[in-house]
Amino acid sequence: MSSATAAIYQPSPMQLARGVARAVPGELSKSPLLGILGVILGAGIVTLAGRLLSLGVTDLKGHLGVSYDDGAWIGTAFNAALVFIGPFTVYLGGLLGPRRILLFAAGTFTLVSVLLPFIHNYGLFIAALVLAGLAAGTFYPLTLTFALRNTPLRLLPYTIALYATCVDSSVNAAPTLHGWCRDNLSWQWMFWMPAVITPVMMACIYWGIPSTPTSKRSAATPSFAGFLYVSAGLAVLYTAFDQGERLDWWRSGLFTSLVLSGSFLVLCGILRRLLGPNPLVELPYLRFRNTLLLGVILFIFRFVLLSTIILIPTSLAVQGFEANQIGPAVIWTALPQLPIAFAIAFLLSRNADSRLITATGFALIALACFLNAQLTSAWSAESYFRTEVLMAVGQSFAFIGLVSSIILQGLFTGGLSKPQWILTFSAFFHVVRLFGGDIGAVYMGHFTAQREKVHSNLIGLHVGVGNWATDANIRRMGTVLYAKSAGLGAATARTVEIIGERIRLQSVTLALIDGFCLVALACVIGILLAACLRESPLKFGDLADIQRTSAPPPGVRR
Repeated sequence: MSSATAAIYQPSPMQLARGVARAVPGELSKSPLLGILGVILGAGIVTLAGRLLSLGVTDLKGHLGVSYDDGAWIGTAFNAALVFIGPFTVYLGGLLGPRRILLFAAGTFTLVSVLLPFIHNYGLFIAALVLAGLAAGTFYPLTLTFALRNTPLRLLPYTIALYATCVDSSVNAAPTLHGWCRDNLSWQWMFWMPAVITPVMMACIYWGIPSTPTSKRSAATPSFAGFLYVSAGLAVLYTAFDQGERLDWWRSGLFTSLVLSGSFLVLCGILRRLLGPNPLVELPYLRFRNTLLLGVILFIFRFVLLSTIILIPTSLAVQGFEANQIGPAVIWTALPQLPIAFAIAFLLSRNADSRLITATGFALIALACFLNAQLTSAWSAESYFRTEVLMAVGQSFAFIGLVSSIILQGLFTGGLSKPQWILTFSAFFHVVRLFGGDIGAVYMGHFTAQREKVHSNLIGLHVGVGNWATDANIRRMGTVLYAKSAGLGAATARTVEIIGERIRLQSVTLALIDGFCLVALACVIGILLAACLRESPLKFGDLADIQRTSAPPPGVRR
């Protein structure tokens, strides 16, 4: 272990707790409250914008008049920009401070979002979408860092609960919002809705986050090139994985070149860091067992969320349901989350173990997925209502418990002692969060596609020409369709097509059942990893007590 990492272990938990208590305010004043609301709202905005974009790709392809292959790059362009700007925001935040970055980025995002529906040229639209992604991608990395430094310790669990609710509800409420806007307003509101909310975030940041002086250049100036290499490499790798299924993975020259070039850029960034110091990056700080385990658990949690992001909407869309009919199936995951989240925050403030809360959440999600695995092709949105309430409780427990564990890990490894430690810590979990969701979505799409082929083949073994049951069905349906067809041949062709659609529906349904089982298995792995976490030396209630007892006398400023 390096000397830099070993030094982190020297202070005792009580010394670290007292240092944290001195570093954060004892009371929540009006200004930091607005700032905290602003950065948390920003995290919800970027989540909502990305989800609405994925839901509205079909409308965008019609608007731009592009093919399926060209339309596949719409979501990739936005998300790759999010991946690129994530690590790079650490560099910008260390030099300019969060206020300058967030105000400029939020203004840019608002302007571009307003203009995007008026762009009809495909190339220009992709460029504008990348710009919107670069702007929105700065919202996430700076959220918890600012909130952690400006929230009294007794209110920190409730800040975490509000953050988790804002992010998770944005994901699950997006289908309902998209369906309502498309039916009652227009598809353009998929861009205008985040644009309407962002000025509220800007107002909170303007009055809630104080301006910080620009960092002066010194001999240890942060490496612009190092951050650029890593950010570009991660963005290229994400692009490769996101397009891998469509390009047929290693059989595609484009996929191979993207993977090789992305890996080369990441290696260049690592080599640059090893050859020269960077005052904003301290990679040895991440060499803690709990830090690495929490990164894996966060990756798994992002994969688990796909049960409500992909599996449930797909199970309804394959039956021909529209967005406004799919939305009610997942809105039940969003509606009860706020009271559930604050109940969990109350437990955390009473020294509940965040590991147990995380494991409980994964267990509830696994149970909900097991119930959803009883899926049939006759299910509608109402069939998911009860399981989605259970899913809401599970996601709230897992997410809040996980974020709480991450924050406690950052506090008790001395994260607030040095700026480069907390910046490195924040960037690490931001990259894991992005890749956990995106790679998980790619794998889930690949998994369900392959399982659909397997089930289609197995069903097809029993549905073939010459099989007496198949021939009887064709004759019976052909007789019914004959009166509305241009002859017996046309009626037979329509009958075969209908039977093929039925086979596809059953194949997709069986593949989605396998997907729910896979998510349940991922939850079991998450529970086992949560059990492997070391217990935090102190809990949130202990930290609040320490800050309360070490508070200065009235009238005395810290």
